[in-house]
Amino acid sequence: MKKSQREILDSSRQITRRGLMLAGIQVATVTTLALKMRSMQLDHAEEYRTLADGNSIKIRLLPPSRGLILDRNGIIIAGNEQNYRVTLTREEAGGDVQAVLRRLSRLVPMTDARMAELMDEFSRRSAITPIVLADRLTWEQFSAIAVNAPSLPGVTPESALSRAYPRAGDFAHVMGYVGPVSDYDLSRIEDPDPVLLLPDFQLGKIGVEGRMEDILRGKAGARRVEVNAQGREMRQLSRQQGEQGATLQLTLDAALQNYAAQRMGTESAAAVITDCQTGELLTICSSPSFDPNKFVRGISSPEYRALMDHDHRPLADKTVQGVYPPGSTFKMVTLMAGLEAGVIDAGTRFYCPGHTELGGRRFHCWRRGGHGTVDAIKSLEESCDVYYYELAQRVGIDRIAIMARKLGLGQRHDLPMSAVAEGIAPDREWKMARHGQAWQIGDSLNASIGQGFVLASPLQLAVMTARIASGREVRPQLIRSVDGVRQAPPEYLPLDISPESLRVARLGMDAVMNSARGTARGARITREEWRMAGKTGTSQVRNITAAERARGVISNDQLPWARRDHALFVAYAPYDAPKYAISVVVEHGGGGSAVAAPIARDILLFALNGGLPPLDAVPSDQRAALEERHNAMHLYQPEAPRPGRSRA
Repeated sequence: MKKSQREILDSSRQITRRGLMLAGIQVATVTTLALKMRSMQLDHAEEYRTLADGNSIKIRLLPPSRGLILDRNGIIIAGNEQNYRVTLTREEAGGDVQAVLRRLSRLVPMTDARMAELMDEFSRRSAITPIVLADRLTWEQFSAIAVNAPSLPGVTPESALSRAYPRAGDFAHVMGYVGPVSDYDLSRIEDPDPVLLLPDFQLGKIGVEGRMEDILRGKAGARRVEVNAQGREMRQLSRQQGEQGATLQLTLDAALQNYAAQRMGTESAAAVITDCQTGELLTICSSPSFDPNKFVRGISSPEYRALMDHDHRPLADKTVQGVYPPGSTFKMVTLMAGLEAGVIDAGTRFYCPGHTELGGRRFHCWRRGGHGTVDAIKSLEESCDVYYYELAQRVGIDRIAIMARKLGLGQRHDLPMSAVAEGIAPDREWKMARHGQAWQIGDSLNASIGQGFVLASPLQLAVMTARIASGREVRPQLIRSVDGVRQAPPEYLPLDISPESLRVARLGMDAVMNSARGTARGARITREEWRMAGKTGTSQVRNITAAERARGVISNDQLPWARRDHALFVAYAPYDAPKYAISVVVEHGGGGSAVAAPIARDILLFALNGGLPPLDAVPSDQRAALEERHNAMHLYQPEAPRPGRSRA
């Protein structure tokens, strides 16, 4: 069938329209190519000529400035300092790296061992990866290398930033430290950031530096440079600055942390202070400490070996990694388990003759002659062990373990620190799973006074105390703000513990400090507005035989240090309006009341006073000794807070 004339005309118009569209596309393409060619030939002619002559435009990554870490008042506790160094890129060294190193050694002395170490590193690294030959150069050394640059192919003098910890050991365990990226570090990262391959780029290893690495690192910048045939940089074509890492503000107080460190002195100890309402940690201090700056700059083998071999374990963070039998500081847990179960009330009494008999075995009270008739308050006030032996048999370990977990024991608290311990709040199921054995009543007696299988860290003990003081599920907090943005304060639910049980525990802790027979009366705070409630603890690290008991138990000061008891103390203040809770553990310190309690009292007073504890806040017979101790301290002087974050 023949097409009509209209159909033919319509078809012709469609063909014409398609032709015009194709022609338009062709014109646009040709125009674009022409403009691009003009740009390449005129605007960027020099750049492309350089590329064609020797492919000598290089892209250099610029390491970002690491984010600052500040205390709660804006004081720098981890910052950056200028570092002059020199690097060498094997690809640009003209084929003879050793010759370049020999020439450089005339300007910067290098031992044969260092030369061999560098050659080994060059053999393992890519030819395009710059290797740091020497850092922390003097200005004179740096200038001499720059002047002699033409005779040192592949060598680049650089001014870089290096991590610095102005407070030295005060925050070493919290901060951790940074160090060069190792092959092991790279093996753990699935898709490593190219900036990690920069010479001696510093990566967070442990602590806050390690756990918050992703936001502290920042983003690398880049610069395009022209180099000659020998690899010598001729000029910079463009530069794009990197992005500084985030500024972290911690909840810690630098002045309080410094005082805590000095108050613990040479003891192998730990102290933790937390805000009873917010959970913010004001102090989390482990003693003795170490200087993290040495790890950044490269610690010597003898120095590292000395730290490793020290019997007080300065590299260990005792605040969160160390777990200890909590001793009598655990008695509030057992007491409230019994109160909540209805097994006892505040007036329930047990008789203490100095021991409890169970299955032919004698479980002793710390007071050989016993305490006589004891009620709930007095059981804490005088720390009667027999009261808790009797209570444990009635309440059972499972209820004790449930109460321990309600108070924050036996669980790992989420903090950006390394190796935070979980501790142990044992029950029947735990022992069967861990040891393949059934729980025994004797295990319950030991657990009731914080011995046996029970283990807790100083952090957990501080959380426990804050929960008793506040009646809420307080959780420890360490990050206050990120880049000036305050972290939303958590809302804590009330504990699933009756107000009456909490009241009895608090009354007992108050009696420990302030009654005539309280075990820690000597370490009380005498200012009524700061009245303190607390609990002492002494945990054994050795077995005492029946023969030794018959002769008389050997006192701690007559034992070798490593066989002495641990000294513990927990407290909160003020009693009527709890603000801060503290825990102190002194490894092998002896008695909690004599050693740990005075340390905790003084640190807590510093927090309450916002400075050195006033002498009239301690018993009169201790004021001269406290003043002498303060005069011997080398406390950091207050400094101006750090201004807001800078991107410079």
